[in-house]
Amino acid sequence: MSDNAQRQSAAQEPDQADNDSREEHEEQENAAPPAVTADGADSSTADSAEQGDVTMAVPETKDKSGAKPVNTARKAHLSLTRVEPGSVLKFSFVISLVCFIVLFVAVAVLYAFLSTLGVFDAVTDLINSLTDGGEGDELPLNPENWFSAARVLGYTGLLGALNIVLITALSTVGAMLYNLAADLVGGIDVTLSETE
Repeated sequence: MSDNAQRQSAAQEPDQADNDSREEHEEQENAAPPAVTADGADSSTADSAEQGDVTMAVPETKDKSGAKPVNTARKAHLSLTRVEPGSVLKFSFVISLVCFIVLFVAVAVLYAFLSTLGVFDAVTDLINSLTDGGEGDELPLNPENWFSAARVLGYTGLLGALNIVLITALSTVGAMLYNLAADLVGGIDVTLSETE
């Protein structure tokens, strides 16, 4: 063979290799994606694979005839074996703080509404009339101070602050207790699945 013929055949071989790799790539794109097992291995012969308690099925696939895609939901069976106490502390603190703000605003609005209706004045008058002895025997009660805005909102703030501390502490202790119990019995089993 001459040098010229060898050069032409050598130039055609890379072109043919490029065409082959393009065809393989197109075939892979058109083919259904392989199922993936829990350990990450591909299983190209089955539509779904099971490994341990985790089942991963092939998501929507189309065949070459253009038929309607088949939708198979993926499911995972997992166990909640540990809850991080630090994250529970932060989360419960934020939630209890939001609940405190909601409680304080609700009490303030309710107090303003009842005060405008004159409910507190009526209750004060009722208490004064019940405790009035008539002959100078008055009890040292001052119901006006009981229903003052400062006292009602002050007690609401105190109760809300106490709730923040208690809810945060109890949630964190609860997370630690869950971790201890999960070490003994293996935690809570959860099944997660894709929505269709």
